[in-house]
Amino acid sequence: MRDLFAPLNDCPAYRQIANLIEQRIVERSLRTGDALPSETDLARQFGVNRSTVREAIRELEIQGLLGRGRGGKRLRVTRPEHDHVSGGVSRALALHDVTFQELWEAMMAIEPAAAQYAAARRSASQMEALMRACAHFERDAAHTAAAVAAEVEFFTAVAAASGNQVLALSQASLNLLLVPALTRMLDRIPQARTRIREAQTKITSAIKLRKSEQARAWMEKHIRDFKRGHELENGPREASGDACLESQARRQSRLR
Repeated sequence: MRDLFAPLNDCPAYRQIANLIEQRIVERSLRTGDALPSETDLARQFGVNRSTVREAIRELEIQGLLGRGRGGKRLRVTRPEHDHVSGGVSRALALHDVTFQELWEAMMAIEPAAAQYAAARRSASQMEALMRACAHFERDAAHTAAAVAAEVEFFTAVAAASGNQVLALSQASLNLLLVPALTRMLDRIPQARTRIREAQTKITSAIKLRKSEQARAWMEKHIRDFKRGHELENGPREASGDACLESQARRQSRLR
């Protein structure tokens, strides 16, 4: 069998190995489910000892790119779960001092499109997930942390139902930034809960009836309401982009 990899140069070895294996996975030379060569064979191909290979493999397992099946010993290429991908993006966004205006613009680009596609493509199980998210918000609306979690669950369910993995991953990446802004709004604006409940109900109904344009219109209204709530809490100057979400979002990022 032809070797997949050439020996390494003098740069830090384990990181090179991890990057090279990741490159093979991304370019689909190694596909999901493919078995990775043994540690001994990889050490021979890279010209390093097995402990260096093991360190690289550990890093790729953390990223969700490699894993072992139940009861299996052989490492295989795996597909990262959404939280592996979106978590890193979320932390990067938080560390770049993202403003509320930037968050809102991204939500306006992603969420209405996701709702529109969800109405056309959703499955029965995805519809059930949406309805569960609405029920969770209804049940937990009085408790801020639980209500925020239910609203994030709702956005996640809509994006999943869109059938577009890029939209789903992009939406998931915004959750870290959405949580602190939404928490402050629910704590300080009593009517916000009622408006969220109404929007969730309308969006869910439109998706259930497969009314794409109606689902998009209600989601746009929902995201505009989010901005209005932020303006009521902070004033229009801060909502326009002068205030950043960095402090609270960064603190949450450090806890992950």
